Amino acid sequence: MVEGSALAGRIAERRAGAGVPRALLGELRRARLLVPLERGGLWTGHFGGVRWVFAFTGEEALARFAREAGDPGRSWEFAELLGARLLDEVVPAMGVPAGVAVDVADPEGSMLFPPAEGIVPDAAAVEGTAGGGV
Repeated sequence: MVEGSALAGRIAERRAGAGVPRALLGELRRARLLVPLERGGLWTGHFGGVRWVFAFTGEEALARFAREAGDPGRSWEFAELLGARLLDEVVPAMGVPAGVAVDVADPEGSMLFPPAEGIVPDAAAVEGTAGGGV
């Protein structure tokens, strides 16, 4: 079972205008996240010219996503990945501007980690996205 309450707590702090962005990023890097699988790959979406990897802090957050996707009865396959692996390996391997979208089905608890310097490796960063979500 993934326990993402520390990351969810840091996201809540940041959304409330408090918290330290670097602490939030550090918590993401340490977090074990659930990433749904689709057609043999990670479930992603496109928005604003960025390919977003959907990641969830726990099974409840993933279940909310399933309900929002209109398929709550479906058996969802997922991978459990460290946030650091998503940022340092998965995002650069995509070959397009990519970031991580955490708990996207929770309008009050979601957070975007864009392809910006200091979030993803410099080679995967896109100019003009600094600080976009964190």
